[in-house]
Amino acid sequence: MDKTTRALIVDDYDNMLRILRGFLKRIDIVDVTEASNGEAALDLIQKRSFDLVISDWNMAPMNGIELLRAVRREPHLKNLPFIIVTAANEQSQILEAKQAGVSNYIVKPFDAATLHRKVKAVMKKG
Repeated sequence: MDKTTRALIVDDYDNMLRILRGFLKRIDIVDVTEASNGEAALDLIQKRSFDLVISDWNMAPMNGIELLRAVRREPHLKNLPFIIVTAANEQSQILEAKQAGVSNYIVKPFDAATLHRKVKAVMKKG
C-alpha cells in the first residue's frame, strides 16, 4: 500500500478503531482519521478528501449502510473505495450493501491479512 493513502475508519467502539488503525499501519496506511458514527464520518468526508473508508455497519445515530448511501449520492464520491465491516454474515445484508454500492465487505472477526486483501482489492478498482 501507499503511505500517502488517506483512510477514514468509522466505528462506535474505541477498541475496534485501535484494531483497525493497527491493521492499517501494518500495510503502510498511516494517515488514518477516526469517526465514532456515520454522522461524524459524513461531516469529515464533506470537509476532507479520503482515499478509503472502512465503516462498521451497526452504529447510531447514522449506521454504516446509511453513511454508504449518503456517500454514493454525491457524484464526486461515487467511486470512493468503501468497505463495510459487520458481525452479520446474512445474505440479505450482503445484498443490501452491494445494492447500496459497497466496494467490499468484511465479516467480524477478521485478521490483518483479511483486511489487507480487501483493501488491496478495492484500491485496485478505485
